[in-house]
Amino acid sequence: MLRYVRRGVKRGVKRGVKRIYALIALLSIEIIVLVGVFGGALLAFIGIAKMVFKEKKENFDQHAFTFLANQVNEINTNVMQAFSFLGTHIFLIPAILSLVAYFLFIKKHRWYSIKVPVVAISSVLLMFLLKLIFQRDRPLTPLLKAAQGYSFPSGHALMSITFYGLMIFLVWQNIKNIWVRWILTILLTMLIIFIGISRVYLRVHYFSDVLAGFCVGLMWLLLSLWILNKIEIFSRKKVDPVVVEPTKISGTDS
Repeated sequence: MLRYVRRGVKRGVKRGVKRIYALIALLSIEIIVLVGVFGGALLAFIGIAKMVFKEKKENFDQHAFTFLANQVNEINTNVMQAFSFLGTHIFLIPAILSLVAYFLFIKKHRWYSIKVPVVAISSVLLMFLLKLIFQRDRPLTPLLKAAQGYSFPSGHALMSITFYGLMIFLVWQNIKNIWVRWILTILLTMLIIFIGISRVYLRVHYFSDVLAGFCVGLMWLLLSLWILNKIEIFSRKKVDPVVVEPTKISGTDS
């Protein structure tokens, strides 16, 4: 009998160890992927900035303008204006407020209602800071009308990555159906890409501005979510109720 008990304990320990190893391996892969994506985006941004401001290379941007100029027609212009609108503050501010209200009053997830505005507001501040640092003038020949402010990096590209990228994160956190997850992820990713293309099509940004905005937006989204998740975990540990077992359950009089 004792032999069977020992075997059972050994099997249980082995299973537990295997599960722990599997969890560690999974977490390591996730961390490696995240660090790799962040590092790749950082290196890409540095390379773009070096090409534009130090090496003064503009062939890349001019080729993009030339290619998209051949696609200009009334229908495409209307479509690109629509995509561009989805990256403006006129659309994003109400969208952000609606998302906050949803998680605050309907879904009742306090931390999601915090993450959405924190990521959005901090990315806007980062965008203005980078524009002031680089101070690149916008293209001189806009397709319809000139845009205000500096050009590098593209605010539309940066904001589309942070907001719609955050939407992708929320989709994977809250939707269980794997097919719905992937469909929404693909649609949101395509939306991000076309918002960036629309800015080059309308000639209010260089292609390098858009790529730089994507890189910065991706880095900031990953960093913001990582920091906020750490704060969330820490705050939950602080507020977890402590269950104190009574030293004496009951007593009887003799």
